[in-house]
Amino acid sequence: MGRILRPDARTVAVVASLAAIAVLVVLVVGDSSGVLPVVLALLAVLLATIAGTAVSAMRDRNGRQEDDNAGAGQPDLGTSVLDADTLDALDSAAVRSRPGEPGRVSDR
Repeated sequence: MGRILRPDARTVAVVASLAAIAVLVVLVVGDSSGVLPVVLALLAVLLATIAGTAVSAMRDRNGRQEDDNAGAGQPDLGTSVLDADTLDALDSAAVRSRPGEPGRVSDR
């Protein structure tokens, strides 16, 4: 039952793409006066956005699986990687030696 309620990203992308194409066909073939074409155009944009987001989620999930497989023998360092600027900011001696008011950290 959970599978029906939560489709995977590929299914969402296909359904949203087909729905967007159907809405665009209705826009091209139908009458172009009134509020209905505006609503259909907004619906087409929304469906295209949903399809793009689903494709991006699918690619991200596939990329994570490849990363997990590639680093099987490597130790897990966690998700936070510190760069040189962060390490410099964490160094209390460097923070105290900066010019300015004592005890105040500035980004200037």
